[in-house]
Amino acid sequence: MSSTTIKTGLVFSALVAVQLPAHALEFTGYLRGGLGESSGSGSQRCFKLQGAQSKYRLGNECEQYAELSLEQEFVTLDDGSRVGAFGMGSLYNQYDRTPTFNGERGEIRLPQAYGYWKNVAALNGGSLWAGRRYYKRNDISISDFYYWNQSATGGGIENVELGGLKYSLAFSRKDNFNQKDYVNRYDFNVAGFDTNPNGSLEVGVSYLDKPSNRPNANSGWALTLQHKQQNFMGWNGVNTIALQRGQGPGTGLGSTGDNNLSSADVSYRILDFFDWQITPRWGGQVAAVYQKDRRPNGDDLRWTSLGGRLVYGISEQFKFSTELGHDRVQAPGGTRQLSKITLAPTWSPKGPQFKSPTEVRLFYTYATWNRAAQQAADRYDPDSALSSTGAFGSDLHGSNIGLHIDHSW
Repeated sequence: MSSTTIKTGLVFSALVAVQLPAHALEFTGYLRGGLGESSGSGSQRCFKLQGAQSKYRLGNECEQYAELSLEQEFVTLDDGSRVGAFGMGSLYNQYDRTPTFNGERGEIRLPQAYGYWKNVAALNGGSLWAGRRYYKRNDISISDFYYWNQSATGGGIENVELGGLKYSLAFSRKDNFNQKDYVNRYDFNVAGFDTNPNGSLEVGVSYLDKPSNRPNANSGWALTLQHKQQNFMGWNGVNTIALQRGQGPGTGLGSTGDNNLSSADVSYRILDFFDWQITPRWGGQVAAVYQKDRRPNGDDLRWTSLGGRLVYGISEQFKFSTELGHDRVQAPGGTRQLSKITLAPTWSPKGPQFKSPTEVRLFYTYATWNRAAQQAADRYDPDSALSSTGAFGSDLHGSNIGLHIDHSW
């Protein structure tokens, strides 16, 4: 952990210790973990296709993960605005490994530590913020795919309402711990376009300047259009469609990509996912993603993903979840394919709905893949589940059985 991160953590700890009687310190968190066995050898091994940017999660998570968050509002001003601070510590550790501070086996980090001034009257209800923050993250929950994620270390002005629209502008320099170079990134978002009854559109543009210490690096940009439709098809649910295009380091499509890429390196993405909760006991999500990465060196990739999770409540505290997912990557050397299915009877004490804050699952997961997928795993990720040196050897299929806990508060 860097000295900067430690200093930031100490500053935040000092801030949250200054509690005013009228403003309580809020503690929230999230954790997941479990245990499992594979049909190969040893403990559970998870299935992910090389070149795919996500994997379907149910019965396919091989780590302990926790987030612990503290938020303290210090004062409420006369205009109703609030000044406060937020911080989050996280722990990530793969099964059968011991956490370390250098991230080789596990990660103990401070992913969020920022101050804010919310609901400022002079900004028409907008906010100011500065620090390290999860900012405007959009994801497909069944695959944990953050397709539009503008998180970063920086600051900005957010959700300033003008003419019925909400404007946000952020400046940042670093958006992930593994990013080697500091990159000036500017994210501009406009939300609230009413396109049709119950439908709204948001537009986002990112510009990434080239690092001053890298003369051979490049600048880039990305554009995202996202439409959300409430009560889609008359169901109690939300349908989301996103269109994205980026070039150069903008091929991160919202986050900071490789600044060695030039304007000839282009990525396109289109996705659609639908969340529904038709009745208190009948819910789920389906998702489809298509991405094309065009590279002048010939390393073009085309990733297609299609999957869904269906959840049915047997009673007020028990439900049954089924998830089916398929990923396909067209790449030099052949077309890779991976399919997996999971069956999971689940105890859900806070209700049987699709998105429940507490779940304890028994699961069985079966996956099958082709030879091209195995060869890609051998080359890029030896000893992983799909590789010939992994738990399943030369087989092109495998399964896991286990127990998993998912809880937020």
